[in-house]
Amino acid sequence: MFGEKLATRLNSFASKPHIFWKNEIPILTTDKLIERAGTVKGLTDLDLNYPDHVKENLDHILKVIQDNGLGVNGFAMRYYTNPAFKLGAFTNPDKRVRQEAIDLTKEGIDAARKLNVNLMTIWLGQDGFDYGFQADYKKLWQDEIDGIQEVALHDKECQISIEYKPNEPRAYSLLSNLSSTLLAIKEIDLSNLGVTLDFAHILYADEQPAFSAAMVSRNSKILGLHLNDGYGKRDDGLMVGSVHQLATIELLYQVYKDGYDGTIYFDTFPDASGLDPVKECETNILTVKTMLKVVKKLSDDNHLSQAMENQDAVTSNKIFNKALYNLNSD
Repeated sequence: MFGEKLATRLNSFASKPHIFWKNEIPILTTDKLIERAGTVKGLTDLDLNYPDHVKENLDHILKVIQDNGLGVNGFAMRYYTNPAFKLGAFTNPDKRVRQEAIDLTKEGIDAARKLNVNLMTIWLGQDGFDYGFQADYKKLWQDEIDGIQEVALHDKECQISIEYKPNEPRAYSLLSNLSSTLLAIKEIDLSNLGVTLDFAHILYADEQPAFSAAMVSRNSKILGLHLNDGYGKRDDGLMVGSVHQLATIELLYQVYKDGYDGTIYFDTFPDASGLDPVKECETNILTVKTMLKVVKKLSDDNHLSQAMENQDAVTSNKIFNKALYNLNSD
């Protein structure tokens, strides 16, 4: 059921360590971060970065997660192990470096499958360019397509989800927006490929979140839903609904109507401004649970469907406001 599985960013739990470990702050290993995440009321799952969070024995990591009452939603690739990746992972000009990145991703998929996880998210932030005349764009694109195809073919039972982002760390990411991501998926044409929608990434790609979700559902499939918020200029990682309340609810409405029943993942950054990560995560959970009540109320309202059919923004706005501010009244 949509909204039952709620996951979050494990690295968040390094924020304000002194309020959790009062006597002596330990080395913040993956185990310690999991231990703290396990205290969040309502949290069900974690995503693990590969290879960052999987340096220990896989069985050990799984036991620690389960002992803290959590599950594993999926893995997410990180390409930091080789400094050469700064010039590209799947698009590096050196074929050996490209293959190293591809092989690292295959290892991550194998590790995920050993934990009975079938979701690998790839955010290819290193694949792009910074200067004019730096690269042959057609070759960059072909290398990206070839790399994604190779990792997707590695294990067809594992879902490979592409998370797009306009920039960072590169000045211009190759998979920077909805259109480029859907084009790549269309060219590769494999059934285990899909998209991770990150709310803040969508905003500063200058896209409308619900529209992006609708187009992914029409042309591919949503494999991941990352909620957060921001001001549309960068990846702020603010708490859910803290800036764009209506747009967040509309996104949830759209994916609910389109049948998404996967995990909601909180990709927020309490560590950026020194917030208590446990309370911050619990606030995200409460916000989303409240929003989903509004979403379900709106989904059952035939007047809203009619207003949207007529593109009647005045009526739909009235219906939205009534559902939001009079949730418990008839």
